[in-house]
Amino acid sequence: MSTIRDVARRAGVAPITASRVLNRSGSFSDAARARVEAAVAELGYVPNRVAQSLRSRRTRMIGLVLTDITNPFWTTIARAVEDVTSARGYHVIVCNTDESDTKQKQYLDLLLQTQVDGFLLVPASDAVEEIARIQQRDVPLVVLDRTLPLPVDVVRADSEGGAYQLTEHLLELGHRRIAILSGPRDTSVAVDRIAGCVRALEERELAVDPSLVFHGAFTQESGAAMTRQALFARPRPTALFAVNNFIAIGAIRAIREANLRIPEEIALVGFDDLPEHLVLEPFLTVAAQPAYEMGRRAAERLLDRLTQDGPHDYREVVLPTPLIVRRSSGGPVSKES
Repeated sequence: MSTIRDVARRAGVAPITASRVLNRSGSFSDAARARVEAAVAELGYVPNRVAQSLRSRRTRMIGLVLTDITNPFWTTIARAVEDVTSARGYHVIVCNTDESDTKQKQYLDLLLQTQVDGFLLVPASDAVEEIARIQQRDVPLVVLDRTLPLPVDVVRADSEGGAYQLTEHLLELGHRRIAILSGPRDTSVAVDRIAGCVRALEERELAVDPSLVFHGAFTQESGAAMTRQALFARPRPTALFAVNNFIAIGAIRAIREANLRIPEEIALVGFDDLPEHLVLEPFLTVAAQPAYEMGRRAAERLLDRLTQDGPHDYREVVLPTPLIVRRSSGGPVSKES
């Protein structure tokens, strides 16, 4: 079995240079990288990750804990994380919690046992205790998309601001009975997006109708179920606000089942864009979240943490959620749509 010294000898470089190339760390020339990679291919060299981790006390593995990898929003974030981390010689382990506190704990336990170097986490509802446990072990962690009552690095979008813009847009079009199709009550994104709606209404001295606020899961099935409930309300709401893209897809299906036309008979707006393969054309008015940028910034922050020694300042990065007006709300369409 070939060793790192065999690779270095074949490439004509020092072992430390070969190690830097393979670990994507330190400085080395393009020519040295090419020779080392050629030597690896010729020798069929496979790094011994266990031995490397024992020497460096690093596994060069990152735990990425998401809620629903089937949602293109999270898939895009995972793509960004992998792009950033692989360029620095790290490998990503992706875990899917389905918003389950039990699955979240199981995966975090597994990743701690695997001795990942750091975590990127989209927390389920009950995550404070788990995150505190990770922090007690001095394992770097960055929270994505959501906020928690803990000192922790966060990268998220402006949920409250985006919801405010969407509601203000509907109000400007004359809508007053706006149904909110929300996620679980105890997730910060659901709380923030409802708060944005409430702020827009209250600024016009309008009250939120509690009977038009629906809570469910961030899924298509839940979106359809909440929409059916909303359509039974009397008087029927004239507009629906879906707090994420999968809820919006479910809403579209339920509206079509009811033989109603969007936006002629009911308007619809949502958070996050719809995946292109699920709609024939972009038509949903949205507050667009910069998913790739969120993943990139979170991964870069975590890698910065991994190279820092001693105490550090926690940072919260809040990315804008621009309003993109399309046909579903019935207003003048944005140029960028």
